[in-house]
Formats: sequence, structure tokens, C-alpha cells
Amino acid sequence: MIVLYHCVSARSFRPLWMLEELGAPYELRMLPFPPRALQRSYLEINPLGTVPYLIDGDTRMTESAAMCQYLAQRCDPDNTRGLAVRPDEPGFGAWLNWLHHGEATLTFPQTIVLRYGRFEPDERKLPQAAEDYAKWFIARLRGIDGVLAKHEFLCADRFTAADISVGYALMLAGEIGLIPRIPPAVAAYWERLKLRDGYRRALASQHGAALTQGVSPQSSPTPSPSTPGT
Repeated sequence: MIVLYHCVSARSFRPLWMLEELGAPYELRMLPFPPRALQRSYLEINPLGTVPYLIDGDTRMTESAAMCQYLAQRCDPDNTRGLAVRPDEPGFGAWLNWLHHGEATLTFPQTIVLRYGRFEPDERKLPQAAEDYAKWFIARLRGIDGVLAKHEFLCADRFTAADISVGYALMLAGEIGLIPRIPPAVAAYWERLKLRDGYRRALASQHGAALTQGVSPQSSPTPSPSTPGT
């Protein structure tokens, strides 16, 4: 049984969404945000104190985009659901690129917006830095916008793990109020992704698990001033 440690609507939503799209069995363990401050015992499981944290037998993982790639191949070795793109397919390079673009290029600037626009105490907030990195995020959507102007999904002409990786970055953009600033083709793409049954099941799963496990089902709660970020 795959075990996923998760905070509501944090990066760990990527592997949660993957698991739902794959129809794979899993156990979801909810944590308050940020877990390293509000549930110190979690450091005994994951010394980084971050989410996601995935356990699958002897496998331990902390990177959300890597988990998407792992789960696509681990839980669907024949690629029946098509969430992976195989090396012999024309879209393989694009798949890897967009899969990691979602985290490394799109989520990173938003964490700066969150930290210096929301999480830090007032005397440490940096509105200009937050705005600069918001603009950086919007600018980095240009490549995606170009693809989506011609295609429904990012690669291989089908929904894949790359769309989940980038989709989470857009989900985060919605949490911090950046959706009105994204290009039209990207906005339409995000609306399509939100209609997927897998996405909706993942939302329902985290909500139900949060209530059952005594964690607030609200997304992006403000952490203590001494522990900004995830």
C-alpha cells in the first residue's frame, strides 16, 4: 500500500491527483501546515519536514514531480491509462520537460510570492519581491500558452502526468490570486483540467481525510512567522 503524507492543497496534491487518475490504492495521511512546526513528530518520518512524502515498500520520495513520473510507471506498467509517455514516443522529451517545468519553473516563483506576500510577519513582508516573482510566474507561462493555443494538452495529444504537474501550479496560482493574470489559452486549459474526475476525486479525498484525521480542510493556512513556506 502506497502511503502519502499530505497537507491540503500543497505540492503533495500532485501525487494525490496521480493516484486518483491511476485508480491506485493508497493511504492518505494528513498533516497540519507547516508540518515541521505544527507536528514535530513528523520529522522522525521525514527529516526535511516537508510534503509530499511518499512511502512505497522500501521506496521513500520527497519530490512531487518525481512522484508523478514514478507512479505513472509503477502503478501502470503497461501505460494503459496513458499518463506516461514512453521513450519511443515522439512526445517523450516534451513530457519530461513539462513534467519538471511545473515544479522547477512554475511553482518556485509562487513560493516567493507566498513567503514575502503572505507568510512572513508584516515587518518582513516584501511586496515588491512578491510582485516581481508574480510577474516571473506569468512570464514563464508563455511557452505553455503557445502549446495550448494549438493542442488540448501539453504533449502526446493526451492527458498525462505533465498536465498534473503543470495543473498543480495553476491550482496554486488560484490560491494566491494570480489566475486573472494568466493567458487565455492557459486559463481555458485550467478550466478543462478542473473538470476531470481524477481531479475532483483528489479534492474530495483530501477534504474527507482532513476531516477524519482532525486537520483543517482549508487550504494554505498561515504558518507561524518563524517557519515560512512548506
